[in-house]
Formats: sequence, C-alpha cells, structure tokens
Amino acid sequence: MHVTVRDLPFAVLLFATAFVPDFHGSGTEIGSTVDRPFDAVAVVAIGLQCLPLALRRRWPLICLVLVAGGFALDQLCGYHSVAASALPLALLSTGAHLERYRRTAVAGLSLAYVALVAEFVRRGTEEPAAEFVSFYVALCLLWGGGVWLRSTRLAEAERRHQVAEQSRAAERARIARELHDVVTHHVTAMVVQAEAARYLTAAPDRLDETLTAVTDTGRRAVADLRHLLDLLNPDHGVGSRTPPVGRLLTLVEQTRRAGQPVEFTEKGTPATSTGSADLVAYRVVQEALTNALKYAHGQRTSVLVQHSERDITVEVGTDGPGTAGGTSPGGSGRGLAGLRERVDVLGGEFDAGPRPGGGFAVRARIPNGSGS
Repeated sequence: MHVTVRDLPFAVLLFATAFVPDFHGSGTEIGSTVDRPFDAVAVVAIGLQCLPLALRRRWPLICLVLVAGGFALDQLCGYHSVAASALPLALLSTGAHLERYRRTAVAGLSLAYVALVAEFVRRGTEEPAAEFVSFYVALCLLWGGGVWLRSTRLAEAERRHQVAEQSRAAERARIARELHDVVTHHVTAMVVQAEAARYLTAAPDRLDETLTAVTDTGRRAVADLRHLLDLLNPDHGVGSRTPPVGRLLTLVEQTRRAGQPVEFTEKGTPATSTGSADLVAYRVVQEALTNALKYAHGQRTSVLVQHSERDITVEVGTDGPGTAGGTSPGGSGRGLAGLRERVDVLGGEFDAGPRPGGGFAVRARIPNGSGS
C-alpha cells in the first residue's frame, strides 16, 4: 500500500476531531490572541493543518509548508484548534524523510516563525518573549528528533546493505571453492588417465579400461558442475544446496583408477546429524587426493576417516616429495587455503605440510555440531 494512502486515515481523523465541540479552543496557543468561533476560514486553517499529513512521508516539504501556513492562520485568527498538533508531527516527519533542501527548509521555517512573532508584536501581544523563544526551541527539538530518526534509518539501511554484500561475497567464495574442488579433482584425474592411455596402445584391454575411466570421470565432472550452476539460479531450492558428493569409497576408487595406490580406512559410526561436516570432510579428502595425483603420482597414499559423536577426523598422507601439497611452482595453493577456511568456519582444526619421514600430510578435525 502506498505511504500516502496509509497516512491519509490519521489526517482525516485529526481533521474530524478538530470540529468536535469539546475540543474547540483546546489546541496550541501562542501570541495571546482572543479566542474566535469557528467559521469558513477556520475550516481552511484546519484543513491546511490536517489533510497535508497524508503527504508527510511522500512529499515532506510540501506537507510542512502547508501545515505551517495553516498553523499561522489558526493562531492569528484565534481559533486555537486541536489541529495545531499537526505541526509537531509535520516537523518530525520532514526532519526524518526530507532528502534535499534540508537547510533551506530550516531557514525558511525560522524566517516564517520570526514573521509570525513580528505580526503578534505589531498587534500588541502581551506574550513574554521567553514564551516565543521556548516555543521555537521546541520546534528545533522536534526537527532534531526527525534528523535522529533519519540518521538511524540510514545507518540501518547501510548495515543491511553491508550484510547483503558480505552474504553475496561469502556465497561467491563458497561457489568458487566448490568449482575449484570439483574441476581440479576431475580434470586432474582425466589428465592423468589420458597420459597413461598414450602408453597402452599395445594393450587394448587396459586402453579401453583407461578410456572408460576418463569418460566416467568427465560425466561426473559435468554432473557436479551442473549442480553448482544450479546454485546460481535464484529459484534453486534450499534443500538441494549440498551437492551429491557420493561416498568416499567412490572417490577413492576413482583415484585408484587414475593410477594412484590408495589405502582407505574408515573408523567409527557417523553421527546422526553432521550438518556441513560431511561435505567438508569429503572436500578435504578430494583436494588431498587431487594433490597426490598432481605432485606424487604413483606414490602410496593413505586415507583415514574417523567418526565420533562430536567431530570427523580426516588424515591423508602421501609418500614421495614434499611438494605434494600443491606448493610447487605449478600450484596456486588455492585448494588448501579454501579447505582451511571451510574448516575454520565450522570451528575445526586444519593442518597441511611435509611429514618428518618424507611425503606430505593433510589433517583436519571437523566438528559435526551434534556433540553436547
């Protein structure tokens, strides 16, 4: 509903209330003007004060000008109607909603008030000067209240904007990590398998097996990428935000078919509810095996996944050179940095580096959120 329509009922109610006999002469009074019965001019003065309140948020400056003019007419004629209570509301709303010409509005209102006081003085008012000053101070306080409301609203809007930007940045970073994990692992496996196929022309059975593995890996990559692209669709459901990563055994088997000897051990019983811990654990193993394929191809690799009520512990070790973590000139280290961020977000621990006896190890402890 438009703001003008929402504000109109109050304006009409105040207009009608001003004509109730019990409220005659009970409004604001400055200048010591003698009370005067309502006439046609009173209807104009009351209408100018009340009805523009419907515009107080849509066109605040127009509202203030009309209400101030009606107030001056009300006071000079001595109606002293309850409609004068519209001026404080108009001032508050203008201070809160006026976007431009704010200083001009303050200066204009001040000059108008000085002119009103000058007219009272010309008529020989008995009102003390202190009363005029205190009324002006009250007007300034009302304006200041509106300014405070405006600054509070703008600060809240800025905070929401920053939260939205941070959420979008976090979502982009999450999707980027997913893309890195999926693409790097699948493409690395396909490259290794394709390289091996070059040396199997004399063994048709093994060549066919290797090419089939390349095809299967490519299909899995396409499926995972399609899911990640679905995340960019605004209509994508919340319930399908976790990609179908499959079981760890499938991942290990795929790595074995790429020519990497992997020993897999899984201990304990997974908790009933693990939140994002399962996905993060899967990504840790996936990234570690990808690095093993890239930097220690053919070297013995061990994968240990241990479940408990509170967390999932993952340890992946690879024999061979210490560059198995992707820190060689050809690697960016983006994968391990992304894993560390994932684990840190869940309050876990992550470590990756050369092993004392040679090789490389990746270790992670990932809380599953189900512990007490």
